[in-house]
Amino acid sequence: MWFTGDLVNRGPESLAVLRFVRDLGERAISVLGNHDLHLLAVATGAAKLKKHDTLEEILRATDCDELLRWLRSCPLIYHDGDIGYTLIHAGLLPSWDLADARRLAREAETELRSESHPKFFKHMYGDLPNRWNESLHGYDRLRVIVNAFTRLRYCDLDGGIDLRPKGPPGTQPTDLLPWFRVRTRRSSNLQVIFGHWSTLGPWRGDGVICLDSGCLWGRSLTAARIDVQPIQFFSVDCPQYSLVTT
Repeated sequence: MWFTGDLVNRGPESLAVLRFVRDLGERAISVLGNHDLHLLAVATGAAKLKKHDTLEEILRATDCDELLRWLRSCPLIYHDGDIGYTLIHAGLLPSWDLADARRLAREAETELRSESHPKFFKHMYGDLPNRWNESLHGYDRLRVIVNAFTRLRYCDLDGGIDLRPKGPPGTQPTDLLPWFRVRTRRSSNLQVIFGHWSTLGPWRGDGVICLDSGCLWGRSLTAARIDVQPIQFFSVDCPQYSLVTT
């Protein structure tokens, strides 16, 4: 089973979900999402709990430290060349090919798994820099990498990041495009599976598959079977979990 990230904070049973996926062992792959990183930042004191967070039970759990170590070990990208699919949480910058994405993910993963990770979380938040440049260094470099993998939806025509619009394609300013529709995207040869974009999925096109179908907002929870052609979507309605009514 592959999970597109945000195992926590997107429903009422964050602790149970985290334990369930962890206990699947090698039968499961989960990439890190922005809410997973938020939990890790809160646990180190680099961020504060927000109004609708569902993280307190994890932070009080007797196995909290073990769960957080496991979460920090999760990758930002997973590629399976045998079946031809690449798993991420949010997006890939248009200037990155697969080799770039995997190399840069390893840079951020190394920091996340190091003893200095609490310091990283103090510098993780922010929307700038909003453009990739190989000459970036330090926390600016890591911030762009993490923002792309865990927060990206739209880019400008030159591949710069704009994190403000969250609606579906067609609602954004005219000078922006979904990251996967930027004409110069170097990862266009990949089949990319992602979540994060709740106003888009479940959706397939342009070489990507989006699975976030807005369970948190009372819509549905979606999975896809990718070992058949055409792929099959499976959705379960989730009106009871809507933040809109709680």
